[in-house]
Amino acid sequence: MKQFLIVFSTVFLLGGSMNKESLVIIDKVIHNEGGYNNDALDMGGETKYGISKRFYPHINIEFLTLEKAKQIYYEDYWIPAKVNKLPYSLRYPYFDCVINTGQKRAIKILQEAINSQSVTQLEVDGVLGPKTLKAAKSVSPKRFTAYRVDFYSKLVAHKPEQKRFYYGWWLRTLETING
Repeated sequence: MKQFLIVFSTVFLLGGSMNKESLVIIDKVIHNEGGYNNDALDMGGETKYGISKRFYPHINIEFLTLEKAKQIYYEDYWIPAKVNKLPYSLRYPYFDCVINTGQKRAIKILQEAINSQSVTQLEVDGVLGPKTLKAAKSVSPKRFTAYRVDFYSKLVAHKPEQKRFYYGWWLRTLETING
């Protein structure tokens, strides 16, 4: 009953625009992100539920509500990232990547995964256009997550101070494979 009330209140708060699938995936991502954190070495800075002060300077992050975080995820990330246009099996891994790396980077990772198995190469431009959406139908979540892990490996090679986060990123990424 409690879970129903949380889903119902969130849908009601957002004018009924969120569907059950988006709520389930958003809840998983919030679980991955955790609660309040203010780690000076974290590139996101002060965060709660994955919402960072860096990108939302007008919000008091420490007192951000779970409902407001879900609203931000849906309106500012889910819709602009066109998650519903991707194959069902890619939605959770892709959305989690959007939240953790940014939308443009997540799309580039998707495009790299597509290019690794395709004769016709997409431009890796970070734009989720019709060619990328069509080609994404043939990409498995495992292939996408492999290229996401590759991105993190390159990131820590370039920014060694981020290496302390690598294991967590790796675990989080693998967790998204099977939803």
